[in-house]
Amino acid sequence: MVAKTRPANSMASEWVPPLLNSPEEEASYFVSRLADRRFITYYGDNDNRRPWYTAAERLGELGLPAVPLLFARLNTTDEYEQMLVLYALQLATQDPQLMVRTRGDYVQLKVVLDPAYNAENVATAQQWWQQHEQQLTR
Repeated sequence: MVAKTRPANSMASEWVPPLLNSPEEEASYFVSRLADRRFITYYGDNDNRRPWYTAAERLGELGLPAVPLLFARLNTTDEYEQMLVLYALQLATQDPQLMVRTRGDYVQLKVVLDPAYNAENVATAQQWWQQHEQQLTR
């Protein structure tokens, strides 16, 4: 499983509107930000600087409420957004509540955060969805 911790340096781009009343509303907001290439922060030192994809990471933390919204965006024509949708799906489908329903199965991508693998990763995600869609609607 993929486990990450939020970088210590937060930026103003991580601001969330104050009127989000539910995890579903928060998920909707972050899904709307996936295509925004400015909605990232960086962590690590100058020699090993890495991007923190804020929207994808937050959707991963939200878990189950984000999964149907992410699958709705899976076939976007924006390869950057699609790459982050896939990454967020890998994280969000590891939600413990969801993994109980799927018997530990989650979207397992061989290569993440590389748009060259989007087509392969979409096929993997769609296969997972076909197997587990009913568990999401319970």
